[in-house]
Amino acid sequence: MLSSLFRVGDSSVNELLNNIHDALLGDHRAFPLEQRLFNALSLLNGVTNILGGLGLMYSRDSRLFAVTHLATGAGFLLCFYLSRFRRVYRPLYWPFVMLMVSFVFFDTLSNAGTRGGSHYYFIAAMVIAIILSNGARTTLLAASVICASSVALFIVERQFPQWIAAQSVPGGGYYDIAANFLFVQLFVGALVIIQGRELEAERRKSDTLLLNILPESVAQELKTRDRVEPRAYRDATILFTDFVGFTHVAEGLTPREVVEELDDCFRGFDRIARAHGLEKIKTIGDSYMAVGGIPQPSRTHAADCVLAALEMRDFIAARVRRAVERGQPFWDVRIGINSGELVAGVIGREKFAYDVWGDAVNTASRMESSGQPGRVNVSRATYESVKDLFECEPRGAIEAKSKGRVEMFFVNRVLPELSVDGDGHGPSDKFHERLRGAA
Repeated sequence: MLSSLFRVGDSSVNELLNNIHDALLGDHRAFPLEQRLFNALSLLNGVTNILGGLGLMYSRDSRLFAVTHLATGAGFLLCFYLSRFRRVYRPLYWPFVMLMVSFVFFDTLSNAGTRGGSHYYFIAAMVIAIILSNGARTTLLAASVICASSVALFIVERQFPQWIAAQSVPGGGYYDIAANFLFVQLFVGALVIIQGRELEAERRKSDTLLLNILPESVAQELKTRDRVEPRAYRDATILFTDFVGFTHVAEGLTPREVVEELDDCFRGFDRIARAHGLEKIKTIGDSYMAVGGIPQPSRTHAADCVLAALEMRDFIAARVRRAVERGQPFWDVRIGINSGELVAGVIGREKFAYDVWGDAVNTASRMESSGQPGRVNVSRATYESVKDLFECEPRGAIEAKSKGRVEMFFVNRVLPELSVDGDGHGPSDKFHERLRGAA
């Protein structure tokens, strides 16, 4: 909240403001927006009421006024303490609202009634009550209570004028009304600005989470139309990976260690897939799936997938070498790739996911399961697209589950004449020139 009020270029100052914000109002990762706002308002009201009450204690004519400030200030601070440090929030809504209403009511009585201008704070109380409300019924009831209190104040002022404290300074009513009216406008305006910026921050956070689940174009379609039309792709490339020896190695690790190892591997795969323009589809246990050529069609999807697969193979090979040097258990990886037609779309309404279907997907899965540890196994369809760019090793027709005999190829490396070092490690400019020409 503080950082949203101050646009500071220095990242260290921004970090300091964010730390102060989290320390006072609660970590934004643990406290929802409404609760952080409640913490801010209860702290602000508590501090200002108590300071105002202490200042009024020096005036003999304002002792009752001071007691009202001090009592309600203590109540607001208690609300802040319970919400911020005891994680009690929703049960405090009505005590907080009634504290606001009571304070404004008695503050107005103690400050010359409507001639003092304190009744304008009912407007701020109404805005706060509506913002913090968690439902239409609560909002309506809170608005009714505040409106009834406002009406009661005018009735008291008219029928029992003796209950209204006189203006402490002759002729000061005009200045009190102007000051209070201006302050309420500024307060409500600042509250709306803060709320708007906090909501914008929450929207960006939710958008980021959505983009971690869905491609950007698909996420945008889902937000604007509330559904995603399935889309057919005439040519795309599917990549599957699976860890060899995972079950055996996992038996010797704690659940936390297993998850940490998988997370490290899949983070590496994510980085590689992103670098080559692949769309990660999902992970299932120790399997990883990504597709090239969706949701935006690409003419280089097959080569992109093979480049990514070679990097994934080398990434895992480096982990295997380190594990062997340390005498630690390890798992290797099989990678399978196939190209062809598929359909992509979003399934489900709860915990929805972007997924792909089609015979090409099933064949890619068979390429992986029919491969070998540390090798990239591709189908004939993919081979035809990349044979002029990569060194491929024919395997012949191999029996694949539910597919019969399928022709397969190992991809070993980039063709030496197209690599940066002449040894097949990494594509050179010449590789990309040939790729663009082929595409």
